Amino acid sequence: MKQIIQCPAERAVYFLGGKWKIRILFLIYQNQKLRFGEIKKVLQSVTPQMLSKQLKELEIDGLINRKVFQVVPPKVEYSLTDFGSSVIPLLRSLHEWNKKNSKTISNRLNKNFEEKRIR
Repeated sequence: MKQIIQCPAERAVYFLGGKWKIRILFLIYQNQKLRFGEIKKVLQSVTPQMLSKQLKELEIDGLINRKVFQVVPPKVEYSLTDFGSSVIPLLRSLHEWNKKNSKTISNRLNKNFEEKRIR
């Protein structure tokens, strides 16, 4: 039997964990709807496999909608669900925290950055 996470902060982070999820959510929020290629164009260093994985997890977790259009070639659009939109104030708060502490954050990242911590 799976253990349900009890810590409220950890429960929230569960949905946002992963190197690309926050960026994907904010990008979709800014554009209302995006196709896979449009997301990939902005997030240039993400592999197609990783982007696909992150999008699937966001969809399974109910944060984004995936709408498939029956045309040739296939067209798929991603948009935020109401649940996904509810996380935007949190992301904006993180953005403001970063702006307020930008110098300290930059110094710490330059000194202690480890790529493996954000995967």
